[in-house]
Amino acid sequence: MAVQVRGMAGRTVVAVSLVAIWAGIASAKKKEKAYLPDFVLKAKTVLVVIMPDAGEPIDDPPANRKAQEEVEKAFLKWGRYRLALDKHTADLVVGVRRGAGKAANPTINGGPVDTRPGTIETTDNQIRIGAQQGRPPDLTRQGTPPQPAHAGMEAGAEEDTFMVFQGEGSQYPLDNAPVWRYIAKNGLKSPRVEAVEEFRKALEESEKAAAQKQQQQQGQKKSP
Repeated sequence: MAVQVRGMAGRTVVAVSLVAIWAGIASAKKKEKAYLPDFVLKAKTVLVVIMPDAGEPIDDPPANRKAQEEVEKAFLKWGRYRLALDKHTADLVVGVRRGAGKAANPTINGGPVDTRPGTIETTDNQIRIGAQQGRPPDLTRQGTPPQPAHAGMEAGAEEDTFMVFQGEGSQYPLDNAPVWRYIAKNGLKSPRVEAVEEFRKALEESEKAAAQKQQQQQGQKKSP
């Protein structure tokens, strides 16, 4: 009987541990509550790209390109950053990937799916002219030359992904760890584009924290 009690207790501990683990995963999937580094607060330009490992859903081939354009429009509407056309003029690089809504999804990889046609997008105070590949190959050391379109299978990308990387001074920005990320269902969907809204909130919180820190430092210098 004593052995059975210990076994039941052990199973209880395992169950509690699993609940704690899943709770941690669920909270981490939404957004990282941490103050952004100074280079994000000082950045003036952003390049939005499709993540290199993203495949295009067979039932909606231009899904990632459309998500990329919606994020760009949201940045234009925000007006905080200017849109860059390449990594050499980008202070930040934002990688996006549309979620499939399921654990595994048939995809199309390679080919001209993400080749963006010439477009002109405007807001009240900005204009953007686009005529480049959706996913520039030189943003990652593992970049490969364009390949013919072929069928594939993408696993694990159930929700929309939005990641922010340091651009300026980084030869392969997507090889580095993101400084901020947001993963959620329909996080890249217009008209709200929730990922950009959450990034905006995180930036505003970081600016307030930086201002408070500066005031505290100035107060310490003045005190005898």
